[in-house]
Amino acid sequence: MQPPSKTQPMMNRRTFLKQSLLAAASLAAASGCKTAAPRPRARILGANETIRVAVVGFGGRGQDHIKGFRALPNVRVTALCDADREILEREVRRFRDRGESVEAYTDIRKLLESAPVDVVSIATPNHWHSLAAIWSVQAGKDVYVEKPGSHNVFEGHQLVEAARKYGAIVQVGTQCRSSAGLREAVAWIRAGNLGRILRVRGLCYKRRDSIGLTQGPQPIPASVDYDLWLGPAPFKPLRRARLHYDWHWFWDTGNGDLGNQGVHQMDIARWILGYQELSPAVLAIGGRLGYVDDAETPNTLIVFHDYKPAPLLFEVRGLPEKAGSNRMDDYRGASIGVVVDCEGGSVVIPSYTRAIVYDRAGKQMRVFDGGGNHYANFIEAVRNRRPELLHSDALEGHLSASLCHTANISYRLGRTGSPEAIRDAIRNLPEVQEMLGRMEEHLAANRVNLQQTPVVLGRLLRMNPRRKTFRGDREANALLTREYRPPFVVPKRV
Repeated sequence: MQPPSKTQPMMNRRTFLKQSLLAAASLAAASGCKTAAPRPRARILGANETIRVAVVGFGGRGQDHIKGFRALPNVRVTALCDADREILEREVRRFRDRGESVEAYTDIRKLLESAPVDVVSIATPNHWHSLAAIWSVQAGKDVYVEKPGSHNVFEGHQLVEAARKYGAIVQVGTQCRSSAGLREAVAWIRAGNLGRILRVRGLCYKRRDSIGLTQGPQPIPASVDYDLWLGPAPFKPLRRARLHYDWHWFWDTGNGDLGNQGVHQMDIARWILGYQELSPAVLAIGGRLGYVDDAETPNTLIVFHDYKPAPLLFEVRGLPEKAGSNRMDDYRGASIGVVVDCEGGSVVIPSYTRAIVYDRAGKQMRVFDGGGNHYANFIEAVRNRRPELLHSDALEGHLSASLCHTANISYRLGRTGSPEAIRDAIRNLPEVQEMLGRMEEHLAANRVNLQQTPVVLGRLLRMNPRRKTFRGDREANALLTREYRPPFVVPKRV
């Protein structure tokens, strides 16, 4: 599998939405993919018409998808799909106990062939997100896909292309975009009310314990179709004690906490900055520190996206504030959030719905607050066939996820080094020096000796943002995609 064509420019949001609308208007029927009882995509649905939803994957985040869609008027969850029969059967029983009929599938391909649904809502592990969404779009469905919208840069781009080609409504589950408080705050910041933006920093300080260390391949739960569960990922023995959830910490299936929790804050940071392309340079530094276990992804990471004029900084911490504590650090009042520095003051976003504005002296000026319903926003766009109504369409989700992916690529291609060597390597990057200094203090508080367990200095990668390829680095470009396992292949031409 090759990375995206070097001659294919990245579409911007306006072009994507315009072409999606044109495609929707021209499609009087569903795509040529085999599907059951599709509605014509170009037809606007009345407020009293029922939208039928299939939820794929609900061992974790998918439970919220079920709850969210069931709560909306004239929206019904009519199909369920999960590769774990135990999870599937348990949820089917819950539906039937409520007197609700639902069809059950273990294979999304069977669902798309026979289930009479209008929308597919995807909450599988990350490695399935884009392929499941692309197949659904090709089968004539609209899609709500959990964050991150992709497992790598290539497949995220392909999902954007599929949404545009088939006129599909595709929403990515970065639900902060539907927060009324944050929408107002972002507009206020970008209007220049605090002057020029100097930098934006995303924070993912979230406690993550060790997943343990096994001594060899682990048994697959009897209820799981492991071939289907792996899908696009390589068929390898299970090397962790828990199949579910801990897939986040392995490169074949997850993206670490940067692409798990952190993608929300990465998205808010990019939203504030207004950048509609990938950063021209990226550097990541960190490691899996404080314990030894089976996992591969870092639990400590700092990231520098060298946007001009204002950079995007990011920090991941999985260890507590200090050894023996259950509390997490915070940075200027935020642990999982975003901090914006401007000429005239700063904004701290400590939650999904709240933003606090401070003047240059640190005095609180105002507060923005208020939630929103991301599922309702999606359904509104589906009913009206208007992708421009979406708060987080396929393109927005792709760009924010890709900032996580490119940072992870920098880390994966890095090498360990002494604290002195790393400080020397970043001597011309003051923002990275500041993050590194605080990271070293945090690790010392957790009794991590960086001489004995050194951190990884990632490779400084320079990108052509429009082509979404790294400049002169074949090894890095190879990690923009993956070798897909037939028949679970993200197509080069959607």
